[in-house]
Amino acid sequence: MARPSRRTVLALAAAGVGSGLLKVQAQTGATESHGMSAFGDLKYPADFRHFDFVNPQAPKGGTFVHTASNWAYNQNPTTFNTMNTLVLRGDAPPGLDGIFTSLMTGGGDEPDALYGLAAERVAISADGLTYRFTLRAIAAFHDGTKITGADVAWSILTLKEKGHPLIRTILRDVAGAEADGDGAVIVRFNEGRPRSLPLTVAGLPILSKSWYANRDFEASTMDVPLGSSAYKVGRFESGRFIEYERVKGWWGEALPVSVGQNNFDVVRVEFFRDRDVAFEAFKSRTYTFREEFTSRTWATQYDFPAAKDGRVARREVADDTPSGAQGWFINTRRDKFADPRLREALGLAFDFEWTNKQVMFDSYKRTHSFFQNSPMMAFGPPTPEEKALLEPFRGKVPDEVFGEPYVPPVSDGSGQDRNLLRRATALLREAGFVLRDNKLIDPKGRPMIVEFLDFDNSLERHTQPYVANLRRLGIEATIRRVDSAQYQSRLKDYDFDLTIRRYSLSMTPGESMRTFFGSESGRQPGSQNLSGIADPVVDALISKAIVATTRAELTVTCKALDRVLRAGRYWVPNWYKGSHWMAYWDQFGFPETKPKYARGVPGTWWFDPTKAAKIGG
Repeated sequence: MARPSRRTVLALAAAGVGSGLLKVQAQTGATESHGMSAFGDLKYPADFRHFDFVNPQAPKGGTFVHTASNWAYNQNPTTFNTMNTLVLRGDAPPGLDGIFTSLMTGGGDEPDALYGLAAERVAISADGLTYRFTLRAIAAFHDGTKITGADVAWSILTLKEKGHPLIRTILRDVAGAEADGDGAVIVRFNEGRPRSLPLTVAGLPILSKSWYANRDFEASTMDVPLGSSAYKVGRFESGRFIEYERVKGWWGEALPVSVGQNNFDVVRVEFFRDRDVAFEAFKSRTYTFREEFTSRTWATQYDFPAAKDGRVARREVADDTPSGAQGWFINTRRDKFADPRLREALGLAFDFEWTNKQVMFDSYKRTHSFFQNSPMMAFGPPTPEEKALLEPFRGKVPDEVFGEPYVPPVSDGSGQDRNLLRRATALLREAGFVLRDNKLIDPKGRPMIVEFLDFDNSLERHTQPYVANLRRLGIEATIRRVDSAQYQSRLKDYDFDLTIRRYSLSMTPGESMRTFFGSESGRQPGSQNLSGIADPVVDALISKAIVATTRAELTVTCKALDRVLRAGRYWVPNWYKGSHWMAYWDQFGFPETKPKYARGVPGTWWFDPTKAAKIGG
């Protein structure tokens, strides 16, 4: 499931920055720094040479071939038909956003810090509403033209006006952007702007204004856009593969944020519409790295010759990021799902304990929270600080918000726990549903029909028993499998009943919470708010969270938000695990320590010709 790319940026407090990292410009009241973070803490000083988690002597060369583990914007992991990834239209290949550089970039071993990439420093006004980024003189596009302040300003304003809805939502409090000569850009923000917005802007892709001068920015096109990062688009065949080629002599190669990274000459993404076919391709070395998401495959199918004799290696590495929300999201835009008692009944029919044991080899834990596996997850009764936030909304939210947060009950593991099904039946009766001829009829006299939308069959073994339990309640439940392009189209238009997805927020969630839970995003095509959450209380708590000035304040506000979201029964929560399963043909080197909040693959890995020779590569 989807996880944030490096373009998913974080948060910056208008208040102070780390001791010793700033110089005060007395004449303007601004502070200037080599980096930015949400609450002013930066691990690396201005003269740092490289991130701690890289091998600065990592060799360059070789090819890394994989299938997509994460994607962003309009990207599709199974096919592609456009090279424009910054708009809603079309299906773009994963990784395409990586051909663009940004003003600043993160390391991965801090919750939310960014350091200079195309910009060498940033000056922040005393009121936190004006940011001046000084550009590096060496920063350039792949055609050799210089990146100028005009390019950056045009990129910000164009993405705000015409970009993907996720981008437009986040950038709404950008008041303006203008070039300050060729070598700098000034960005202005509205008063009360979200804490995350300056970092969002610092992580945006920088586009060439002249390249788009005679092109329709919003068009779905196979024209490869002009980039400026360590990689450019190389060979590709629509729907089959795309290669990203390392740019030799790239201007940013020696920068501290780049040393020891971007080591492969070619990073190739392979596309498969069927997971079983994809696994067979991995076994035959069609691709060389695989993140495994299927517990049955991980537990039982790595018994092929190359895995037995060590040519294929397996690693499990810790995932220290919030595990986030994976589940069947219920489309509450549809009138039939309006009653939260019905939505809770739907959840009671899913037997996680049976599924985990019989289908997933006891590899997972049950997800409870939208902030699972993070300090922002609510538990126990509200603290006094949480109560202070929630009290103004008493009477506007369910009473349970002021008690223990909702946790899905533990089943007896039988696959059809009668006690839970009886509880579901009781809730349905309370909501006005009746059973006629073994069919559940809603208060308006309509049979209750539920369709699960998906694009492959990898989760049917999880969904089928759930469907059977729903039928025991009288619900006409079915699984609808469509091709990936139709699936993406239906999600964009919210043409579904329930669908399974995974979303994960950062350690410092900010404006992105509006794209997941905000009323406005729920009305926009292509948003991440699949459930259609439209709750003024949720909106109010998000507004408080995104302007929190300390991490403690942010954590408390997110806990309060979590309580309200969980009380809404917007989803049937699934499962999570706090690690990554990785399998690869043993031809790579990698640092001993990975970045705390990232896999480090392929960014910090490198091709090892000695290892490759040993396995016949």
